[in-house]
Amino acid sequence: MKPCELTAAITAAANLISKGLTIDELNFLGMILTLLGDTIVTIAAQQSWQENKKPSVK
Repeated sequence: MKPCELTAAITAAANLISKGLTIDELNFLGMILTLLGDTIVTIAAQQSWQENKKPSVK
């Protein structure tokens, strides 16, 4: 999938999901999805760091 197709699909999904939700519900959902994304990136960064960590030679 091309980057522009991915962003268009995500925008369409957000528009569909947000239909009929109150402002409070939208804020809550956005907060949860942001936390989910931040947590996934943190896990990926930790895994990358662990994989690239080389033992020190003394």
